[in-house]
Amino acid sequence: MFDPFVEGFAADPYPIYAIERNNEPIQQLPFGPWMVFTHAESVRVLRDVSLSVDIQKAIEISGFDPRTRAKMRSEIFPDRVPREDTSILNIDPPDHTRLRKLVSSVFTPKRISELRPVIERIVDEHLDAVVARAHDAGSPTIEMDLVSDLAFPLPFRVISEMLGIPDEDSAQIREWSHTLVRILDFTISPEELYDAVIAGENMRDHVTEIIAWKRKNLSDDLLSALIGAEDNGDVLSDTELLDQVTLLYIAGHETTVNLIGNGLWSLLTHRDQLELLRDDPSVETTAIDELLRFDSPVQISRRIALEDIEVGGHHIPAGSFVMTSLGSANRDQAVFGANADELDLRRSDASRHLSFGSGTHHCLGASLARLEGLVALTSLIRRFPNLQAQSDPKWNGRLVLRGMDALALQLN
Repeated sequence: MFDPFVEGFAADPYPIYAIERNNEPIQQLPFGPWMVFTHAESVRVLRDVSLSVDIQKAIEISGFDPRTRAKMRSEIFPDRVPREDTSILNIDPPDHTRLRKLVSSVFTPKRISELRPVIERIVDEHLDAVVARAHDAGSPTIEMDLVSDLAFPLPFRVISEMLGIPDEDSAQIREWSHTLVRILDFTISPEELYDAVIAGENMRDHVTEIIAWKRKNLSDDLLSALIGAEDNGDVLSDTELLDQVTLLYIAGHETTVNLIGNGLWSLLTHRDQLELLRDDPSVETTAIDELLRFDSPVQISRRIALEDIEVGGHHIPAGSFVMTSLGSANRDQAVFGANADELDLRRSDASRHLSFGSGTHHCLGASLARLEGLVALTSLIRRFPNLQAQSDPKWNGRLVLRGMDALALQLN
């Protein structure tokens, strides 16, 4: 039986995934949800339009009620009107189709590609600050923490510049986001859920103020475009706009932090691949997808069965959670060959990874995450070609959003 709490899982879950793929690739966990470990069945689940992402449609499982968050919110904030989540991450078609079309109309590949100089500038500013800190301290050794000095602040600065809003409150927003994403794990404690509910309301209040400010200060930026987005007279409602902007902050931050952290650690532990990316720009076209495949920032994606279904010969009743193990699917030898557990930045089929999901809910921000990860990693290893880790990472221990809280580096 799959046990994510065994010693060593947080640092390296992949040997456990291999055991599950070989022994019991589809299984029901002790507390109710089903877990799918193979690539083929994960794709089948993720692309099945009959399955839902709406947590309100799930049954209670072993004492865990997916509606607990809404109940707790009404108790903590009794004067606030109950609300539905309209973010495209958590709604089904046709509502999802309509909203995704509106958001996609402004979140275009052209707009993302134009961000490269912005991302390069922000990365350089953070690395300059690390060098200046060592100089001011009179230290001949340049040290940094990858997460706090680069990976954590970078996505928020990029999102703030994309949206066209001041970033002086970024530290507070990052804290709320970091607290809020804990609701994705079934292992969340009541205390953590309480903190997440409060963080979520604080985030919504803050984003509401941001949108109100932007309506009075429209410009050539993503938030102004979202405010004006229209399709045959259809526009985003105030609640829909609020939820999509909030999602940009949350989903666009945590996953990118993990991509940069996991990606650099993979390179540091495979020095030949680090040197390949450092010295040969031609591998950039496949490198980020391979790093995403090798150690996915998102390890699990969920669906909910609206009726009884069969998955890999197993009967799964209506209302059940079906969890796809993206991290396991990305190492499936049936798809990626006998060397699936090896890091190969020239891997031609690396883009078959499921780190951004698949099907209708494939991550809308995938191209932005790829770009941020590529610029951050290549800028770092090319500016400091001899960088090395001073210790192993401090892993966050999360089941869904796998990443690190700290990684101490020496750059020279």
